[in-house]
Amino acid sequence: MTLAIVSAMREELSALRAALDGTRAETVAGREFVHGRLAGHAVVLVLSGIGKVAAAATAALLIDRLGARALLFTGVAGGLGAGVRVGDVVVAQELLQHDLDASPLFPRWEVPLKGRSRFPTGPGLSAALLAACDEVLATPPPGLAALGLHAPRRHKGLVVSGDRFVSSSAESAALRAALPDALAVEMEGAAMAQVCADFGCPIAVVRTVSDRADDSAHVDFGRFVAEVAAAYSRDIVLGALQRGLRAA
Repeated sequence: MTLAIVSAMREELSALRAALDGTRAETVAGREFVHGRLAGHAVVLVLSGIGKVAAAATAALLIDRLGARALLFTGVAGGLGAGVRVGDVVVAQELLQHDLDASPLFPRWEVPLKGRSRFPTGPGLSAALLAACDEVLATPPPGLAALGLHAPRRHKGLVVSGDRFVSSSAESAALRAALPDALAVEMEGAAMAQVCADFGCPIAVVRTVSDRADDSAHVDFGRFVAEVAAAYSRDIVLGALQRGLRAA
């Protein structure tokens, strides 16, 4: 099985890229796909770019053109759920596009002609990520404490995606009211999940919470990604691979 590991931004993927063995790169549709091995597993790493269209296009290329048999998206997200704090990690169990509304023709959030609004992640992939999260968060990277963050926790459940950077208290409160079980908000995961469903390809999404998607003061974002989120991504993905990451 070739596992595709995807992030939206270069900084999010940097630590995994540095850990890759035997790299070979090819460029397709303006994206650099880097092939290699992690923990003995064949993988391909790629930056999707930001937003749902970029993510969906990348997913289709990975599956149809490059032969990926499972996708894993890793990066940062804004926390929504109660108790989801900066420095925590969220593993998606379901993904939904919070800005999709084709009503009155279809119910709000439902993907037209698909009969569904929520797309599940691969249970085998997610289980391996959850186990790896527990191990990694037991000894978090030093950069976490240096930023004044302590006792990180992992969460599992609904992650929502939309083509809007949610950064105000009013927006995050509206999302919590409409989707009370949403744990985190980002801009790519649900679009990739819809494409994966079309192809019958399992997907997993693991996100480090970098902010609370509101007006509150945030940690230094660049430093947080470099010292915490990128290290989380590397260690969690490697831990999952070492546990025999399965697509089913």
